[in-house]
Amino acid sequence: KMVLAQVVYQGKNDSEDSGLRFATCQLLWKQINSETEKIQEELNKQLFDNLIHFLRQSHSELQTKKTEWMCRMKSSEIPTAALVLGVNVTDHDMTFKSLSEVLQDNVTPYVVSLQAKECPGIKHLLQKLMGQLMDCNVDVDSSEEEECVNISQKKIRCSMASLSKWYESVTKKTDSETPSKKRTSSSRHWQSPPIVVIFKDMESFTTKVLQDFIVISSQHIREFPLVLIFGIATSPMIIHRLLPHSVSSLLCIELFQSLSCKEHLATVIDKLLLTTQFPFKLSEKVLQVLINIFLYHDFSVQNFIKGFQLSIVEHFYSQPLSVLCCQLLEAKKRVNSLSHNQCENIRSLPSFRRYVESQVSEKQIALLTEDSFLKEVTQTLLEDLHIYHENYFTVLRCLHVFTTSLPKYPLGKQIRELHCACLGKSVWETEEYESAIQLLRMLAKDELVAILQKCAEIFISSSGKQFSNTVEKLEEFLARFQNLEETSEVQDVSVSSQKELQKTTDLYHLQKTLLALKESKRSKKLTKFEMLRFEVVDFIDSLVRSYLAPAEMQTLNEVVYFNTANTLREHLNAAPRIALHTALNNPYCYLKNQTLKSDVGCISNTAPDICIVYKLHLECGRLINLVDWLEAFSTVVTAVEGTDPDAVATDQVDEIIHARFIRAVSELELLGFIKPSKQKTDHVARLTWGGC
Repeated sequence: KMVLAQVVYQGKNDSEDSGLRFATCQLLWKQINSETEKIQEELNKQLFDNLIHFLRQSHSELQTKKTEWMCRMKSSEIPTAALVLGVNVTDHDMTFKSLSEVLQDNVTPYVVSLQAKECPGIKHLLQKLMGQLMDCNVDVDSSEEEECVNISQKKIRCSMASLSKWYESVTKKTDSETPSKKRTSSSRHWQSPPIVVIFKDMESFTTKVLQDFIVISSQHIREFPLVLIFGIATSPMIIHRLLPHSVSSLLCIELFQSLSCKEHLATVIDKLLLTTQFPFKLSEKVLQVLINIFLYHDFSVQNFIKGFQLSIVEHFYSQPLSVLCCQLLEAKKRVNSLSHNQCENIRSLPSFRRYVESQVSEKQIALLTEDSFLKEVTQTLLEDLHIYHENYFTVLRCLHVFTTSLPKYPLGKQIRELHCACLGKSVWETEEYESAIQLLRMLAKDELVAILQKCAEIFISSSGKQFSNTVEKLEEFLARFQNLEETSEVQDVSVSSQKELQKTTDLYHLQKTLLALKESKRSKKLTKFEMLRFEVVDFIDSLVRSYLAPAEMQTLNEVVYFNTANTLREHLNAAPRIALHTALNNPYCYLKNQTLKSDVGCISNTAPDICIVYKLHLECGRLINLVDWLEAFSTVVTAVEGTDPDAVATDQVDEIIHARFIRAVSELELLGFIKPSKQKTDHVARLTWGGC
């Protein structure tokens, strides 16, 4: 939000196109938000459908199978869904929000979401439960004698008996409605809809609260339909660890597993990054920063998306030419309206300089001096960049199909790993690629044909116009494989090669097997199958070399690619100790007040009290004498007031200065720099050492 505000401010004051950049950034932000919500909905659809089926099954037993339901009621079992969501806790809120909306739209209006921090006791849990069901305000700080909620100026006691009476009155009111109203409500909700209680973070609830609620609910399950949903981040076994058998036996539990966060991330990257739908792109280093934060910090897909959106804002704020980071047709229109300063910005781009240097001298002069000619060339270059992305993503998916069929995944199992390898440098120059090519030359016929069929489908569905010949070539390869008369020798070689590769479990034996096969093939003539296989691999290799060139080698890549990874890392990887030290040691860095400027090693008498106290404490040892510290603080402070420091005695320190010192020391203790010492009552112990 702060950066967006800066963009707005800049649009009003400094740059001539900042307003347009901000509008483009805002539009792209909205489009990505819409796409991420669509992705989330598609990924959760199967899970939510299974949950609704479970609720319908439990509800039908209540409505139709009376004898079977009564048998269950004798044991007082509560239908319970154990929803395992994974350790990416920060993503759970959005999942539960979507689940609540789906249930309220299609199943029941009575959906309650509870968090452990809001329910320290059974009283608070019941208050939250009834408060959400009855749409009323609940005073959770009320005393034990006032366990009730206010509804239409009437007090209702928070208990399961009150909830049962309320549910009975609500369902009776629904049954007594006119047929037209009843028909519209029943089209969305079931008859006698169940009460669904969602425990968002089951592991955080205390055992006593869960036990009490389950035992009380089981005693009233005959009076109204109740379904529990446990949100679990770790393992379903946590239910049996938190609840004794006597309590867990009151639950009829069914397990549901959500999509893993890694699969979720793969889908997000595929839909947001590996597509031409959005013109904005991430460089290899920036993408690696976001992936590393995901893998080594929180496994949160939502935080990955936030980092992606932050990259968008930073790019539009820091890159003046980001005004051209939009759809191709719109970008061409905007090129025509570029000012002379913006044309100079294009000429200063490193990729454009390389392009100019590769041209003949006459064209170089025209590009550097004529704005109209520059605009024409810029339109062509932007179109070339768009075509590059279309071809790049298509060939990347084709290469991924080949590499994922290999043992050990030399270029990575996920397409994001292959994408990072291709973005950073020429992938065909790496050892991993050479290893992959050697392995591809040993694929069996059936496997190779299946891979070629998948690649043909990818190229057919591609929007690139240059792949018609590629599709024809792949279909030709498939036809030749069909017509190929295999000899037993070909089969034996292929099968033995595959068996040898499957037996290898480490890199040393894999290399040894490859060298042995290479030597054996030198000594004998290649079969027709092997020659065709080599031809296929060489063709794929030529596609890689033609279309998977690094993005940084493309002209005008700076317009659409965000590559300042350090800036993004500073925003996302917080370093509070460094920031705190900088703020206390050099307050000018954040406050930008000229009076706070001071030389290195000096203590400015105009600095805030806590900064003065902090700098003085850096000069002390393990134990700090409070009296000496106060005298030093008084000396620095009185210097700004024009008082002679020597005239101020220890026992004559001004009370105001004394109070300021006590407050500053208390703030340092709160920040964790010092603590009281048990060795000497008039000393404090220092807790931090070394530089930042």
